Amino acid sequence: MDTEDEMAPVKFDVVVAFDAPPRQVWDALIDWKGHEEWIPATRVEVGAGDSTAVGATFVAWTGYGPVALEDRMRVAECSWIEDDQTGTCRVEKLGPVLSGVAGFTVEPDGDGAQVRWFEDVAVRRLPRFLAPVVSRIGALGFRFGMRRLAGLLQSAPRLSQRDADASKRPVAAEDVT
Repeated sequence: MDTEDEMAPVKFDVVVAFDAPPRQVWDALIDWKGHEEWIPATRVEVGAGDSTAVGATFVAWTGYGPVALEDRMRVAECSWIEDDQTGTCRVEKLGPVLSGVAGFTVEPDGDGAQVRWFEDVAVRRLPRFLAPVVSRIGALGFRFGMRRLAGLLQSAPRLSQRDADASKRPVAAEDVT
């Protein structure tokens, strides 16, 4: 097999606790464009329409200039269960360098939330002997990014339950001045 066509397996799981409500964490994680704020050296392009619908595609580039990794993805699953305050999202990696799956789950954890992020990909042109190193670096990078997101969410204003419920009710004509 030509080295150019070889694929090295890279797998990792990262679990991070958030001091924020599960829904707030979920909303931040499914905001693909928002990943630019907490994943270092990353920019994201999202197509028109519902970016969380099954089949929706988006592209992330991580790195700088010509040394940026293009990561094309398609949503395979993205579901939030309001009653349980849990969510599951899985994306398919479409190349050109990464193929496989990645995703995350969000669950309540005391007064906050817990996120489990996983990657199970094959990396094109990566020598197999480097796969464990790249797995560890990937896990460290995502742990850093999610801690950065946790900090951003902690500094964001929280709605009280009463305010959150009020924001869901329709606005009556007499409420508009």
